Amino acid sequence: MFLVGLSGGIASGKSTVVAVLRELGCAVIDADVIAREVVQPHFKAYRQIVHYFGTEILLENGEINREALGNIIFSHPEKRQLLNSITHPEIQKEMLKQIWKYFVLGYRYVILDIPLLFETNRLTKFMKYTVLVYCDPPTQLSRLMKRNRLSQAEAEARIASQLPLDEKRKLASHVIDNSGDRESTRRQVLKLHARLEDSLDFLWARLVVGTVVAGLGGLVYLLLRRFIS
Repeated sequence: MFLVGLSGGIASGKSTVVAVLRELGCAVIDADVIAREVVQPHFKAYRQIVHYFGTEILLENGEINREALGNIIFSHPEKRQLLNSITHPEIQKEMLKQIWKYFVLGYRYVILDIPLLFETNRLTKFMKYTVLVYCDPPTQLSRLMKRNRLSQAEAEARIASQLPLDEKRKLASHVIDNSGDRESTRRQVLKLHARLEDSLDFLWARLVVGTVVAGLGGLVYLLLRRFIS
């Protein structure tokens, strides 16, 4: 099994691509979903966040008020770093659990949906391939204004806060151009899926794991024989 990193930009249409991948039965791990899960009350990260940031960031139901917490870390970079140091290890642990689950289930590859994949550049080294969901700048601006009901200036400011799609495009091994209609995007996703399914890269991982398991099994067998005799 191998890993495929998927990213995009605001209003580039990544959710459309993910929906098609899920329809095809692909294993998709959503980093944003995990990030929301690990700060729920029954997780370790939740207790640490409340300890360091105080109960004033909690809603009446006990959950973390993401807006209140966001306002704190927006104006205090050191607190943003503290929050990241709490949540990132827990997010990575959960991602590893899910990756292992899909490996055991026999999937050839797993899609890791990571919004800031190219900005942080920390996880790209673990990806066999990286995929960017791209759309041309005018289309991106138009979609964002319509979707979020923003003025042109507001939409341009949000787009400017991210690494430009044209820059990300240079970093990706595969690009899905979502500037056109949904059917055009779907055809590109189907083509990419077929290419990934035909790849033999997953065999190396299974060979390594199989060798390790066989070695451990042989060791256990020898120890048992020695113990019994």
